[in-house]
Amino acid sequence: MALTLYRQALNRALDEELANDDKVVIIGEEVAEYNGAYKVTDGLWKKWGDKRVVDTPISEAGFIGMGIGASMLGVRPVMELMFFSFAYVALDQMINNAACIRYMSGGSINCPIVVRGPSNGGTSVGATHSHTPENLFANIPGLKVVAPATAHDAYGLMKSAIRDNDPVYVMENTLLYGDSAAASDLPDKEFTVPIGSAEVKKEGTDVSLIAHGRSVIVALEAAKQLGEEKGINAEVVDLRSIRPLDEETILKSVEKTNRAVLIDENKPFCGVSSQIAATIQEKAFDSLDAPVLRVTSIDAPAIYSPPLEKEQIPNVSRVVDMVQKLG
Repeated sequence: MALTLYRQALNRALDEELANDDKVVIIGEEVAEYNGAYKVTDGLWKKWGDKRVVDTPISEAGFIGMGIGASMLGVRPVMELMFFSFAYVALDQMINNAACIRYMSGGSINCPIVVRGPSNGGTSVGATHSHTPENLFANIPGLKVVAPATAHDAYGLMKSAIRDNDPVYVMENTLLYGDSAAASDLPDKEFTVPIGSAEVKKEGTDVSLIAHGRSVIVALEAAKQLGEEKGINAEVVDLRSIRPLDEETILKSVEKTNRAVLIDENKPFCGVSSQIAATIQEKAFDSLDAPVLRVTSIDAPAIYSPPLEKEQIPNVSRVVDMVQKLG
């Protein structure tokens, strides 16, 4: 059976959910006639028509607000942002409205909206198109944030997100859409991946590499190199979900290996890895044989130069070097 690419897995999930529930609609920038900026929605407009797959202007505050309002009335919109950096002009809608409405209505109004799109650097599109705001949204009670690393998880988490009655923000990665390293052998039968469930992608005994999104692919490559060249058996934990966070899987891994290196494309200050490090320190301190170390993006705006940007974001050599510092 041919492997399914990340973008194909998302496309299949969206197609199936459009078929499963007539309240599901896809709305966003170039999702319809252009088949999606990254071809995630390829063929869906032709199949489902103008009322189910809708192109919008580049006006995120307007169409995200429209989607939130529609979701409060029972529609299940899947909103595509060409870059998650564009979410910043819709923060009032995405934070003040979507995150708070169920709480402020005493549970009488739900907001079953999905906002999805690439949240990453590494593509030389400049500082204003390369943000990774999963940490920002995960800070807000009422929001769920997921970051799939593989086609399997992209498919399963997207289906769970669409069916969820709360707002779910799906952080994808441009570099994963066509990456064979992120491809998966998907079963023909539909399935979901639970939101809030991490997964051990590789068992190990010497150190826990904990990551999300494309950093999981980096961690797996680093684990292979560490095993072949250094004799270090690294375990790789894929968070999959940023909030809710599967602390149990994280802590179980650290308690087994006694060492942790956190890999995170966020900037280091107040990033996702900061929260993971605090959780390990608070709840598994006695299991640690070395300090918790981090490999994050270098703390500067995204660099336009391709060779420099490859060094700015986490890469295999930086992870291998950091693991060796544990001693």
